[in-house]
Amino acid sequence: MADQTLTLTLETGDVVIKLRPDLAPGHVERITELASEGFYDGVVFHRVIPGFMAQGGDPTGTGTSGSKKPNLKAEFSKEPHVRGVCSMARTNQPDTANSQFFIVFDDATFLDGQYTVWGQVIEGMDHVDALPKGEPPRAPGKIVKATVN
Repeated sequence: MADQTLTLTLETGDVVIKLRPDLAPGHVERITELASEGFYDGVVFHRVIPGFMAQGGDPTGTGTSGSKKPNLKAEFSKEPHVRGVCSMARTNQPDTANSQFFIVFDDATFLDGQYTVWGQVIEGMDHVDALPKGEPPRAPGKIVKATVN
């Protein structure tokens, strides 16, 4: 079976993410389910910190919300948080990931084993780099469409 990917179409271009069900089957299932339902379409990156990461996946754009689906049980792994890794955001409680995720700009190995890695950007990282910065950005970058391939 070919590797499954998720394409995030941003205003600046496509970001292709290789999904990693080998690391986080439950989280990959949730991401693909939400993408297939159109949940991520129109959702902004509400927290973009240069040299660290870009976070999105909150339908309200505030960072305080998620989908109506139940929170996920953590699927932590030894996979390092290096440039282009996609991981789930959560509260300070481990089993609270829902729909929010982040993509790391630079190595952030201090996150290893504490956040669930579910994917790796394989094309279009320059479009992630180009996202407007801020917490929140004045004019946040948006996911126009999320498509599972």
